[in-house]
Amino acid sequence: MRHLYPCPLRWSDMDANGHVNNAVFIRYLEEARIDFMRRLAPGGGSPSFTGGSVVARHEIDYVRQLVHRPEPVTVELWVTKISAASMTVGYEVRDEETVYVRASTVVVPYDFAEGRPRRITAEEKAILKEYLDDAAHQEGAVSA
Repeated sequence: MRHLYPCPLRWSDMDANGHVNNAVFIRYLEEARIDFMRRLAPGGGSPSFTGGSVVARHEIDYVRQLVHRPEPVTVELWVTKISAASMTVGYEVRDEETVYVRASTVVVPYDFAEGRPRRITAEEKAILKEYLDDAAHQEGAVSA
């Protein structure tokens, strides 16, 4: 399963060259990731996905330039790897015809009260597995 986030383009996203600035794509990925994490929280008093997280790594491939327009782009997001204390999220920033960016982010759950990373709970892992890319799942991307 994949999470789809409709991301509006803002006039301020453009740079002097008339296209969306490369650094702005990081914000698009962040918006989609936060939307994804908020939707994952199971509710009912469960603490899963209610704490913080930090970004450990970003990788971005800029495929095509994106020019400002009134229509949003879609940020498609899925999980490519789940480990004991991190997950890797894959993305495509796209519309129906064009992929503008392919990216991945390593996200680490973080206990801000303790000031340190924490492990992914069994409940969180079960929920994340629903978004695990089939190819990654077949290659054993879920580890202890």
